Amino acid sequence: ELLKSWSNRFVEAGCDEVGRGCLCGPVVAASVILDGNFNQNLVNDSKKLTEKKREKLYDLILKKCFVGIGVATEKEIDEINILNATFLAMRRALEKVENYDIALVDGNHKIREYNGKQQEIIKGDGKSLSIAAASIIAKVYRDSLMRDLAEKYPEYKFEKHKGYGTKLHRELLHAHGACKIHRKTFLRKILGE
Repeated sequence: ELLKSWSNRFVEAGCDEVGRGCLCGPVVAASVILDGNFNQNLVNDSKKLTEKKREKLYDLILKKCFVGIGVATEKEIDEINILNATFLAMRRALEKVENYDIALVDGNHKIREYNGKQQEIIKGDGKSLSIAAASIIAKVYRDSLMRDLAEKYPEYKFEKHKGYGTKLHRELLHAHGACKIHRKTFLRKILGE
């Protein structure tokens, strides 16, 4: 059962990311401030929803809530490492929403170099509605990006695995080598130096 709210006294911005474990493409974070009238019974952790449900909720959340999306590119991931790039994407997402008191962050890390008040929540997408909403936004946004990139790089079939290190993706990497959007630091074990 998701928490209805962290506290009635605070306006909270839920923050979550998607794509940390992928071999290519960006890491995407979203921050969501729920509107008071939002039908909260629909929202759940994005991993527990079908693609169709996520896409419906994505449109609904964008329409009814305050949403920020932040992206850190594969180049930034290679330069500053995945954890720092995740924090960068989260800060970018939170910069796009305003008038909140606390950022609720999914996971066990506080966002580095973030100056606002924040609280990390382990498995937050199952405990906080605003984090669950942020997980939906980040997931649908990134999946859509990866489908667009699949058209640019059809030989990698990004539309099927969204950049995760699946058996298919690894086979295609061995067949074609890395492309421009692969995270070079993630491929050392797969392709060698």
